[in-house]
Amino acid sequence: MLKRIASILLVVLIALSLSGCVLSTAGLKSFVDSVDGYEFLYPNGWLPVKVTDGPDIVLHDLIETTENASVVIGSIADGKTLADLGTPGDVGYKLGKSAIAPPDSGREAELVNAGQQDYNGKTYYILEYAVKLPNQQQRHNLASVAVSRGKLFTFNASTTEQRWQKAAPKLQQMVKSFTVY
Repeated sequence: MLKRIASILLVVLIALSLSGCVLSTAGLKSFVDSVDGYEFLYPNGWLPVKVTDGPDIVLHDLIETTENASVVIGSIADGKTLADLGTPGDVGYKLGKSAIAPPDSGREAELVNAGQQDYNGKTYYILEYAVKLPNQQQRHNLASVAVSRGKLFTFNASTTEQRWQKAAPKLQQMVKSFTVY
């Protein structure tokens, strides 16, 4: 009887210790663009969307099609760094006015949070926006901005405000996984 209890306890302890080995990226797939030099993680069940004239890539959730992510690549002057473009708040404000809610778009974007993270010698600005669309729909956007090889990379992930609480951890993980090389 004692051997049986001891073996059950051993199995339970092994199962509990193995559950700690599960990666926080479970359920995510890797997207790699080796030509343009960037990569990020995205959820299983998200699909690429064909676009012309605009983002380099757009993905959206198969079920919640209003949840999406995109990468936009722009040029900047050679030798410029992200810091040369301004602080996270400066860049976030400019991005909000020029890309997320440009003039005459009918959208409004409020920069909610602006921070910085460094990874493998690169600096990334992590930006958060509350966005109001022309139809009064409220959205929540997260963005990661980086500079590499004379290009400005912007990764944006977005969902409706109603889904924000549920989708936030997934979108934050996606944005933080965005890297350029």
